[in-house]
Amino acid sequence: MDDSKVLIIVESPTKAKTISKFLPSTCTVVASKGHIRDLPEKHMAIDVENDFAIEYKVVEGKESLIRDLKKSLKGADRLLLATDEDREGESISWHLLEVLKPKIPHQRMVFHEITKSAIQKALSSGRDLDQNLVQAQEGRRVIDRLFGYTLSPTLWKKLANKKLSAGRVQSVGLRLTVERERQRIAFSQSTYFDAKAELLSSSQQGYEARLTSYQDKILAGGKDFD
Repeated sequence: MDDSKVLIIVESPTKAKTISKFLPSTCTVVASKGHIRDLPEKHMAIDVENDFAIEYKVVEGKESLIRDLKKSLKGADRLLLATDEDREGESISWHLLEVLKPKIPHQRMVFHEITKSAIQKALSSGRDLDQNLVQAQEGRRVIDRLFGYTLSPTLWKKLANKKLSAGRVQSVGLRLTVERERQRIAFSQSTYFDAKAELLSSSQQGYEARLTSYQDKILAGGKDFD
């Protein structure tokens, strides 16, 4: 590896401290502490009439962290974004690029274990940002916001309780739970018996016979009450 200075950004301060032990002094590892931008809380922030344009804002309390990241970036020759390799991690990396606007070469640094060999290998095998993952996270975030900010006010009006909320996942989960509970309540407990007999054929071979119908009517069995 050359003597160029590398700035590596991970999500967790603990991970940053561990990773730095495996790298040369030319590498500086810092943490974003999760997302640095998100949708504002006080309004929808999604323009559904304008191709679902999204308004982002810096997460409250992250302003000083961003200043520190920009300061660290000034002394670097290369930037590696080592956030988690999932859609949230990819999104964090994208937001970092949008806010920091680096003028130096930058790539994603990906590893699946925190060992010296894995970190050093990842250092020399960067990749481009995966826009598909970024858009997947953005799509999920937008849908969550549209569901929550559209349905929750209706819930408050109907039930007069602003502590309640509705959402893409929780509302569907609640519906499934309610349907199952209604089935449980409607269930009628019954006593049933299976009738079976151990018989011998004309060739003296044993077999089991089970009563399944009586007077052309099919009888319920144990499986019908599970």
